[in-house]
Amino acid sequence: MALRIKKCEHIEAISEIKKPQTYECEECVKSGSTWVHLRTCQECGVTLCCDSSPNKHASKHAVSKGHAVIISAEPGEKWLWCYEHELIARY
Repeated sequence: MALRIKKCEHIEAISEIKKPQTYECEECVKSGSTWVHLRTCQECGVTLCCDSSPNKHASKHAVSKGHAVIISAEPGEKWLWCYEHELIARY
């Protein structure tokens, strides 16, 4: 039996990583909420809170805007996540 490795055209399309411009969730700041970890959208560059945060702004953004890929905005972490295919990749 051959091992099949899933591919993700969304992650493969990333040619340059968009790094966070600020270390805060833009939406949480507006509402006065807090966050646990941050993620940066690789389509538009917005930095929002993760699914462990109360408001889950990054995944809401992915669904509403159709922007599938984020990176961890946490210092020292170097991974991408595709919401559509539920796949992770290191960079």
